[in-house]
Amino acid sequence: MEKLTLRSAFEETVKKWPFRPSLSWADDQPMNYAELAEAVSNLSLFLRKLGIHKGDRVAIVSENCPNWGIAYLAITTYGAIVVPILPEFHASEIQHILRHSGASALFVSQRYYDRIEDTSFDILKTLILMNDFSIIPPETSKEKLNSILESGRREFNRLTNSALQFAGLISTELNEDDVAAIVYTSGTTGHSKGVMLTHRNLVFNALDTLKIQTIVHTDRLLSVLPLPHTYECTIGFIIPMITGASIYYLKKPPTSRVLLPAMQKIKPTVILTVPLIIEKTFKTRVYPALTGSVAGKILYSIPFIRKILHRIAGRKLMHSFGGNLHFFGIGGAMLCPEVERFLRDAKFPYAVGYGLTETSPLIAGCSPDVTKYRATGTILPGLDVKIINPDDKGEGEIVVKGDSVMKGYYKDAAQTREVFTPDGYFLTGDLGIIRKNYLFIRGRLKNVIIGPSGENIYPEEIETAINESENVLESLVFSREKRIIARIYLNYEFFDQEQKKHHYNSTQMQDKINKALDDIKKNVNQRVSSFSRISVVIEQAEPFEKTPTQKIKRYLYTE
Repeated sequence: MEKLTLRSAFEETVKKWPFRPSLSWADDQPMNYAELAEAVSNLSLFLRKLGIHKGDRVAIVSENCPNWGIAYLAITTYGAIVVPILPEFHASEIQHILRHSGASALFVSQRYYDRIEDTSFDILKTLILMNDFSIIPPETSKEKLNSILESGRREFNRLTNSALQFAGLISTELNEDDVAAIVYTSGTTGHSKGVMLTHRNLVFNALDTLKIQTIVHTDRLLSVLPLPHTYECTIGFIIPMITGASIYYLKKPPTSRVLLPAMQKIKPTVILTVPLIIEKTFKTRVYPALTGSVAGKILYSIPFIRKILHRIAGRKLMHSFGGNLHFFGIGGAMLCPEVERFLRDAKFPYAVGYGLTETSPLIAGCSPDVTKYRATGTILPGLDVKIINPDDKGEGEIVVKGDSVMKGYYKDAAQTREVFTPDGYFLTGDLGIIRKNYLFIRGRLKNVIIGPSGENIYPEEIETAINESENVLESLVFSREKRIIARIYLNYEFFDQEQKKHHYNSTQMQDKINKALDDIKKNVNQRVSSFSRISVVIEQAEPFEKTPTQKIKRYLYTE
């Protein structure tokens, strides 16, 4: 690769694998890399015709689709800066990001057009419909959008053909340290920040990740996580683009009804996911199937038989994923120990990774054959990672230095200074420990509860103990008035079945739920340190509100 830029990476791939399939809907014929290169080139020329220059910000608000990748590459390889926005953001947050980033143009899909329908900024020159790259006239309502699509297509074709005459112009010079993307985080604190990632950051992290997990041109990825998140963008888009692999997208949200037929058709070799997805699969499908009878529960309680049952269930799970998986990546949050034990017993090809948007994202990870229970994998070979201010157990804050660490926060020099040490290490805000190059995460520094005698209490560890109960889907632990409080969202599918089976009335059912919550509290308090015991349990009647990567928005429940 001539340079660590997205343009060099893409050009190299097109030379090596021009006729390999690149991007596609799950039920369509994929375009090959030569066709993708032509689409990217035409769209870059179109942006030039619209007056987009190097360094201009161009935003994307869209669901995952092949055109998302075309737009991303057209923007970044041209020298402009992509601002990928999570469409799940509230309309007001999207408008804030558009204002803050100073976006000159916006690609928006028909599905999410209502999120920006009322946006009116002088700086936003152009709206482009993601579905077919047609120009959306100013002040167009969503109701009018369908009626103008045909004229929009003609306008786009005219501009594109006109733009082609510029093909002989000298390409914009791209440098490795030019900003390629400004990614606004979906954090759990409620305050998004614009993370500036350079071409070097993204390409270096992709190449460094390939040193611990091989992805090749024959691999097939099924994309289920939102592309604006750096986890999916780098590992699920940039890496396969660099290696000439194929990526498939779903036209509908990834429910079981949509996912299962798609996986049987595509037979993916690689899938990226978050813990909540596999944890829910285990608790609502795998575990009930194995323990649905009295005899099943007895057999499941015997360790060596449980391993056999897990192995059988793992083969069925592998078949439901298409039967060809060699890498099932899990990231974005901590994985429940019970589910990890199942995956290990089942010999399922899982691996856990750790990283942040600010680190492009991966800091630690590994291939499935070298996973270690409860670890997030090994530290990437090109990064300098260490623990600062460790306690007597060696646990402290994780800091990192290397070519995949962000340039800084956009328009926020003060906050940028706050997250770097004087000698240049990025402060992750996460607590962990390193053992034989494996990184173990303990929790977020800002979430730590100080015990009565100064002990560090990690809410995430208590949540892990709570979530091991078969009756729990998710939980949140925090401190208020020096008491540890747990909000628990139960597996109501289980209680619904109990109600139907025993014909409980609503009062009897609530008594059963209250007893279950009390039992969970007692069981957890028997397992944790005396200073970590739960004082109050609150039933969380609805699922917790989450970020697009399925992390609970803690500030909504703790502040």
